[in-house]
Amino acid sequence: MTSVQGARARARIEITAAIKDEARAQLAAEGAAKLSLRAVAREVGMVSSALYRYFPSRDDLLTALIVDAYDAVGGAAEEALAAAEARGGDHLARWTAVCRAVRTWALAHPHEYALIYGSPVPGYSAPQDTIGPASRVGLVLITIARDAFTADGVAPPPLPGELRPEAERMAADLAPDLPPALVVALVAAWSQLFGLVSFEVFGQFHRIVEERDEFFTATAARLGRDIGLLPRP
Repeated sequence: MTSVQGARARARIEITAAIKDEARAQLAAEGAAKLSLRAVAREVGMVSSALYRYFPSRDDLLTALIVDAYDAVGGAAEEALAAAEARGGDHLARWTAVCRAVRTWALAHPHEYALIYGSPVPGYSAPQDTIGPASRVGLVLITIARDAFTADGVAPPPLPGELRPEAERMAADLAPDLPPALVVALVAAWSQLFGLVSFEVFGQFHRIVEERDEFFTATAARLGRDIGLLPRP
């Protein structure tokens, strides 16, 4: 790559970052439904036709923001797992650390969290590009369960007979090497984790839960025990 090409590439990266930063500011001020390419272009000092060379449509810009948000919370979960493993924490401690990392990211980035876990944006349909990033937190939780299963450190709850066909389908799709009962419990805990985070981010705990750090940590640990993670003796 020549020096001119390198300079152009760096300029494109910088302009793309500036566009995304302004779009995130609009998310915070107006919400995703009112995101406007013209308004973003105006605030970053570009004409609309120039911005379209970076993001051809509002949906393309939304997709980029969604992928960034999923990657950010997924990266936080992965880093938390690596740190917990380095500390020698058992599987339940690793689970709780990952849950806390998800919550910490969400509280620090409430508008980005709302973009990916809040109400759908009218007229927007997420493309395939978002599936991989959206899976990162779930894959971290599966990794913890898989490691525990391999080490005989998990005791999944009983599986109701009427749920077995669905459990076997879910296991085949998500983690064929794990027992269906464990996969069902994982999906339930994953959904409850984000329900717990959403209640806090969106204000449903106001005047209900005061000691939120302690409440969250205890509840996250209970979710880990619900899927059968066993604390180190």
